[in-house]
Amino acid sequence: MIKSIIFDCFGVLTSDGWLPFAQKHFGNDPIAKQQAHDLSRQVDSGLLDYDGFVAQVADLAHVEVTQAYKDIENNVADQRLFDYVAQLKKTYKIGLLSNAGADWLDELFTADQVALFDATALSFEMGITKPYPQAYHTICDRLGVQPNEAVFVDDIERYATGAKDIGMYAIWYKNYDQLKQELEQLLANSNP
Repeated sequence: MIKSIIFDCFGVLTSDGWLPFAQKHFGNDPIAKQQAHDLSRQVDSGLLDYDGFVAQVADLAHVEVTQAYKDIENNVADQRLFDYVAQLKKTYKIGLLSNAGADWLDELFTADQVALFDATALSFEMGITKPYPQAYHTICDRLGVQPNEAVFVDDIERYATGAKDIGMYAIWYKNYDQLKQELEQLLANSNP
């Protein structure tokens, strides 16, 4: 029986400024792309502070640091999805599992939106990132559910697959309508 629905942050609950920035500046240069990926992993794992990350990727991209901040932090919350999450919260525990270099929840979301989460697990504070199994186990533990009692929603396919690998239900997020349809079908088929 499904008891919890866990959402990714960037690319699901909010737009993702980092991926377009990385694609624009590093997409055609495999060496720079790998360096940027490595820096992203370091900040998400808590090994590099956020300001240091932005400074290094700005240098790598040959852009001003202020422009890099502006582009990377171009994250807009999806109000329509949050309205749906508020409906889901009446029946299910709501979690947030994200690869994030800092706790920006209060900056990204309203107080009412943050209050919807029963538990959060951010990579920088765990010291691990998705798709490592412990990331998924951590959010399940914080929600008090077993992996087979949780659905994980992520816009990155390998992160959804990582959740499935530990026994969670998972949805590879493409857009709101697709998510709602797949989730409602899954909940109807999984819960008596």
